[in-house]
Amino acid sequence: MNVVTVAKEKKSGSCKLRAVGRGIVSLFFIYVGTVHFVRPGKFIQITPDFLPYKKELVYVSGFFEILGGVGLLVPQTRKAAGIGLLALLFAVFPANINMAVNKIDFGVIPTWLLWARLPLQFLLMFAVRAVSKD
Repeated sequence: MNVVTVAKEKKSGSCKLRAVGRGIVSLFFIYVGTVHFVRPGKFIQITPDFLPYKKELVYVSGFFEILGGVGLLVPQTRKAAGIGLLALLFAVFPANINMAVNKIDFGVIPTWLLWARLPLQFLLMFAVRAVSKD
């Protein structure tokens, strides 16, 4: 086995791993985006008070989550979908902060997890960045 063959096999393995990760991230966004339409009340509740048109914002963000999730699966739109999802994650971060600060836990999430969730948003951003590459 020569160096070129080893390099190709290594690249092939990382491409497969990225494809699996892409599928997981894509399904996550499609699922969460769909929940925005099925159960918008939870998302409306965590939307900060300074934002108007809460219900409409929930639907718009859900639409773009679904669009971004699908876009990650299409090679021609993958990079744009990644950029869009990163922007969306940045835009919805105030809702996550609002959820933690005001202890909006829906009766099932421990308060510590509301706070732990904030840095996880950055891990999700990292995952989106990683899987949106070709």
